[in-house]
Amino acid sequence: MRHRERHRTTHIGWLRAAVLGANDGLISTASLVVGVAAAGTDRGAVLLAGIAGLVAGAMSMAAGEYVSVSSQADTEAADLARERLELATDPDAERAELTGIYVARGLSPELAEQVSAQLTARDALGAHLRDELGMTEVSAARPIQAALASASTFAVGAALPVAIAALAPAGVIRWLVPVSALVLLAVLGAVAALVGGARWWPGALRVAFWGALAMGASDVVGRWFGTVV
Repeated sequence: MRHRERHRTTHIGWLRAAVLGANDGLISTASLVVGVAAAGTDRGAVLLAGIAGLVAGAMSMAAGEYVSVSSQADTEAADLARERLELATDPDAERAELTGIYVARGLSPELAEQVSAQLTARDALGAHLRDELGMTEVSAARPIQAALASASTFAVGAALPVAIAALAPAGVIRWLVPVSALVLLAVLGAVAALVGGARWWPGALRVAFWGALAMGASDVVGRWFGTVV
């Protein structure tokens, strides 16, 4: 019977973008709502600020992720083309380079030579991408996936403070938004840690800490300046 293993690194591509998007959407939009509410503005202004923050933030996250991950993809493509050219023009040197990598990892020179010869015969380019450059299918850059994950999860995270601004009594928005946001941030941090195979409580604490700091600073700004920021 074939032994199957499931490793958590398969989640890296979307997990990082999703966690970043949800946390950023919740923290930034909740902070914006808290700051505007603390300035004493009416519900309409608070709701408008929240919706504007949701839309602008989601688009910004999508654009930022797409551009940054596309840069990674461009670098990977350039390395791929270079390795393909080197294999075509100097295959002996490339095989010797692969042998040296395996010797450095602990194989004897004789065994390293055999391994490099067999891997080169089967898939020379794949062997160099994996063992020389550390490029694998799991770590490959996926700009569209990252952009969609960040934008959608940002919008989901930002929806909570916007919903509270729309539905809650005006007098409780200022405290209900940060309290509910901190609870959800702790949950998100714990879930992200568990999905990544780590302990849940450090993830929950660090996300909640930075969320509280951001919302506290926004509240102070709103009260001090008494205007819509």
